[in-house]
Amino acid sequence: MRITADTHRCLGAGQCVLSDPDRFDQSEEGTVLLLRERVSGRDEESQARETVALCPSQALTLEV
Repeated sequence: MRITADTHRCLGAGQCVLSDPDRFDQSEEGTVLLLRERVSGRDEESQARETVALCPSQALTLEV
């Protein structure tokens, strides 16, 4: 499984960074910056699903 981020859709709310700072950061423009796209294991999958659900602009997607 992997997570993708659409920087054109991102509003820069930063919920992803607050939820999973090891996987996300914000660019100088304030949009999402994906640090690690691979999601492995139940704990990471659970965290990734929660983070995707928190994104107010729906800029994050989980792909199998």
